[in-house]
Amino acid sequence: MGKLLWTPSDEQVKSSNMYEFMGIINDKYNQNFTEFSQLYDWSVENISDFWATMWDYGKIIASESYDEVIDDPYKMPGAKWFSGSKLNFAENLLRYRDDKVAIIFKGEARDSIKVTYAELYDRVARVAKSLRESGIKSGDRVVGFMPNMPETVIAMLAATSIGAVWSSCSPDFGIKGVLDRFGQTKPRILFTANGYFFKGNGLDSLDRISSILKELPSIEKVVVVPYTEENPDISNVPNAVHYKDFISSESNLEIEFEQVPFDHPLYIMYSSGTTGLPKCIVQSVGGILIHHLKELILHTNLKREDNIFYFTTCGWMMWNWLMSSLGVGATIVMYDGNPFHPGPEVLWKMAQDEKITVFGTSAGYIAALMNTDLKPGKSFDLSSLRTLCSTGSPLSEEGFEFIYNEVKSDLQLASIAGGTDLNGCFALGNPMGPVYSGELQCRGLAMAVDAFDEAGRSIRNSQGELVCKAAFPSMPIYFWDDPKTEKYMDAYFNVYPNIWRHGDFITINDHGGVQIFGRSDTTLNPGGVRIGTAEIYRQVDMMDEIEDSIVIGQNWKNDVRIVLFVKLYEGDELTDELIKKIRTNIRTNASPRHVPAKVIQIPDVPYTLTMKKVEIAVKKVIENKPVTNRDALKNPESLDTFSTIKELYED
Repeated sequence: MGKLLWTPSDEQVKSSNMYEFMGIINDKYNQNFTEFSQLYDWSVENISDFWATMWDYGKIIASESYDEVIDDPYKMPGAKWFSGSKLNFAENLLRYRDDKVAIIFKGEARDSIKVTYAELYDRVARVAKSLRESGIKSGDRVVGFMPNMPETVIAMLAATSIGAVWSSCSPDFGIKGVLDRFGQTKPRILFTANGYFFKGNGLDSLDRISSILKELPSIEKVVVVPYTEENPDISNVPNAVHYKDFISSESNLEIEFEQVPFDHPLYIMYSSGTTGLPKCIVQSVGGILIHHLKELILHTNLKREDNIFYFTTCGWMMWNWLMSSLGVGATIVMYDGNPFHPGPEVLWKMAQDEKITVFGTSAGYIAALMNTDLKPGKSFDLSSLRTLCSTGSPLSEEGFEFIYNEVKSDLQLASIAGGTDLNGCFALGNPMGPVYSGELQCRGLAMAVDAFDEAGRSIRNSQGELVCKAAFPSMPIYFWDDPKTEKYMDAYFNVYPNIWRHGDFITINDHGGVQIFGRSDTTLNPGGVRIGTAEIYRQVDMMDEIEDSIVIGQNWKNDVRIVLFVKLYEGDELTDELIKKIRTNIRTNASPRHVPAKVIQIPDVPYTLTMKKVEIAVKKVIENKPVTNRDALKNPESLDTFSTIKELYED
């Protein structure tokens, strides 16, 4: 058990939504729970009753109620949730139409702007009308290549109000990265800003959009939102229309919310592309809604009076998670740009000025902040701040203590962990419980999370595979273009039949706390953003100078840095010029996040007998861990190189 850092007061416990919910369970099911652990145990043993109560507590708006909560909670995949119900995602997020602020948006070096719930409803109604007039109907795909700005929210809500499926990439993705995603799902309408800002520079998006459209014939219309300039030239973008000309000019419109089944597709999210093209993960309207409301209302203790911020782009699932805060009636705070431009104080000044109560970021950001001289709690008035969430990668014990020493001592630090796959968390915060250094406070309610040893046995107080032994509403309904569910089964169920294997190493402690030790597969996590090795290989493989390569994530200074090892042709040497070319190619065609921190020449790349690169084995050598499968390697001597590279231990 780590060091005890914070314990909620009795008043904080009893004023929490979690405490109120526990009282409802006690009354409804004749229980006498006083601790979260009792509520958790009950929730995983009574999955149907838990989610029925959450449906009511979350005030789900539905035109038709459900006949049955779940047909079989241990059927994975394929469990049917809330059969018979009809609802609309956007209707639940637009339940308020008053003058309370719905969105606060701040871009780099710009004053914040505010959008009320009434204004948000009006703008969504106008875009939804235009989408319908463009022929968009339920099930069609509408996508965004957008900064994290209000128009992105409006486009998503307008699309989902019709029953269309929303998907998005952030504008720092390269052409190939976008085509690898949108090219599979064939969207009809694309929303884009003309550009975006990063480190004070205005960067163009329209040239890339023009190139993307050449290989994306399904796009019938491109709606261009002005951002880096007021009236961008869109003449080189086929089928483009300015946002102001697209959005209906009518006022006082009523949204026609398309009523769809609970398991109707809502979002398409994307895997990191470790083994090839990114997998297109389709998630449901009802599943995402009720799962997010559980996490926001109960575990994050979100209330209507809160201002909730998450530092995210539109390409990360935390954006989708943040959007569901509108269903609680809270104010969402959006920031677009570099969080350290012009200095490390940017987000904390915003937290002060906008009176943020829930501040969300990544462990990578916290690690980077620790390397500056900024002490946010001393420099800014953070009296409004109640909860700080951290995700993306494990937060170090030093990171925990930094938050309590230099941000705020009376604060719930909720380290949370889950993934794109479920668009939510397996382990997260508990406003009724203490915070220990290095630990996530609890497993999510009604999430039958366990740690398995190599033999598939449940273990405590030691590292094991993160598994989930029962169905949950936000499970993917299917993968796109996977008619026999082969990709789906292989992603989660190829090790333990009917049990979800997530690919993380975790420890569950006797007191219910959880520690995360990173991925058990080859996915990289620099700065808390999941990146697949295949997306880097794809760019490197196209370079004539490079014969072969292997890439790993190296644990470095409380974060993960990408290290690319390259094998050159005999007699060639790795020059600074070639390193620059490699990095430029990756940045241009994948994204800045894919760029390796180190590029190192090696004589050979290790392979298995079936010609698979062994990233995990390389990573183990670098971390001075034993490699137990050398006999399975075609060239085991190649591993010895990695234990002698001094550059791996330098900045």
